[in-house]
Amino acid sequence: MIRFIKVEELLPIRNDVLREGKLTNDECRFPSDQLEGAFHLGYFFNDELACVVSLHPQNYGEFAGPGYQLRGMATLEPYRGKGFGNQLVNFALVYLRGQRANYVWCNARKKAVQFYLNVGFEVISPEFEVPGIGPHHVMYVKIK
Repeated sequence: MIRFIKVEELLPIRNDVLREGKLTNDECRFPSDQLEGAFHLGYFFNDELACVVSLHPQNYGEFAGPGYQLRGMATLEPYRGKGFGNQLVNFALVYLRGQRANYVWCNARKKAVQFYLNVGFEVISPEFEVPGIGPHHVMYVKIK
């Protein structure tokens, strides 16, 4: 089941999956988490939060119309490969279509590029390094 959640609910998963448990949960907050229009989604399996994602209004480059940045996509290890992340992203895209957003973009870790390709995103940048995290690509999907 997919639900809108509070940022506090997803911080342990962000820390575990995206920061390898090396930070405090509070250090896993993004400045964008509290922006007007930002929202957070969670996929629950048997009442356990298994997968999370955050989105906030943020245009990218020369793309026309309102855009959203997807951040903090993370799935706990026992739940990977079950399609929960796919369902979560598709839910977000349908929701944002209703909010009149034109596109969603993200800085995708190199190891997650195939996941985003599978849900309709395309690579729009050369590979770049995020210090301390690793190689990334900017990816984009048009939703309107």
